Amino acid sequence: MTQDEITSEAISLLQELGLQEYEARCFMALNKLPSGTAKEIHELSGVPRTRVYDAIRVLESQGLVEVQHSSPQVYRAVNVTEATQMLRQKYNDRIETLETHLENTDVKDTATDDDQVQEVWSLIGHEAIEARTLELIENAESEIALLVVDKSILSGMIFDGLQDAADRDLSILLGGQTEAITETLGGELPNFRIFETGLDWLTSGHGDDVAISRILLVDRETLLVGSYYPDADDARAQEQAIFASGLENGFVVLLRRLVTSGLAATKDPGK
Repeated sequence: MTQDEITSEAISLLQELGLQEYEARCFMALNKLPSGTAKEIHELSGVPRTRVYDAIRVLESQGLVEVQHSSPQVYRAVNVTEATQMLRQKYNDRIETLETHLENTDVKDTATDDDQVQEVWSLIGHEAIEARTLELIENAESEIALLVVDKSILSGMIFDGLQDAADRDLSILLGGQTEAITETLGGELPNFRIFETGLDWLTSGHGDDVAISRILLVDRETLLVGSYYPDADDARAQEQAIFASGLENGFVVLLRRLVTSGLAATKDPGK
């Protein structure tokens, strides 16, 4: 990246962390100077000189800029480590405050029994899907069945979550679509029963066909199915998922039968 690109991206990130554009631009200008006057900051940042003073006052109040009370006044940015620590703390404080407000928000219950039976929800993005996968594993009460079709979904957090579930004495079935996947699962979780599934329909063909990435069945009533377009080079390549719950949910019933039949048809290597 060029210096201009680095500066531009840094300014954008500072704005995402709560600074206004002029504040971010002044702060980046001072990071390029040992110290500087308002005139020098204006010339380097492009911020109107009359607005530099306002921006500096905000940065000073946030502990990001120090002021030398000379004539003219001279300013300097705090060191990078101190600045990032303060921004990180500010960001974490905002998240904690938001979490508190969200937890204390009254939720109106408008769902009916039929809604609960038929609900199916969707998710987009690997991070969101992995977070929901981990949540479902963590909240499982009796049984977990996980079929892995796309090896790239396996992560240290998934392995840790499954190990924690095993420590809670839950029944756990792990299936891999290929021998390579089962070997990876066996290497990370040597004390688990791991199957190579007989569900050929999990794999896709080529072109625009959609492929299954993962199937998670928890307590035989909550189901998550991930999918992606393996040959796509655009946004469609991003993993997507649907999840549903309820013993009488038609989607859950159908996939539960397919998943459990696929596992049952596979010989347990431990026997």
